[in-house]
Amino acid sequence: MRRLISSGNPLEAAVGYSRAVVQGDWCFVAGTTGRDPATGVVPGDAAAQARVALGIIGRALDDGGFGLGDVVRLTVYVTDVAFVDAVGAVLGESFGAIRPAATMVVVAALWVEIEATAYRG
Repeated sequence: MRRLISSGNPLEAAVGYSRAVVQGDWCFVAGTTGRDPATGVVPGDAAAQARVALGIIGRALDDGGFGLGDVVRLTVYVTDVAFVDAVGAVLGESFGAIRPAATMVVVAALWVEIEATAYRG
């Protein structure tokens, strides 16, 4: 059974996407930036953006019946190689023992953005 998870962001309906989609034992979480959903503010540093993004991802996973411990794949996007260590440290706080397969990509322009795939088997 397919279940759509919404964060309440009006862009989801306008653009036609879901924060997360649960399909069977899988949960696919959309790319998630560090923009605070309550204030609309994007923190100035990459580590803070990563913490906000992981909080949003955690809530989406919870809403779908999953948790960070179910994450098997992460893709992390940063705009400067100088952010890799700071973002990596935040990821280590959340995923150090879980150790999902992960990729970090440096792109030309974007806030810190993280997407996740979780499996509950």
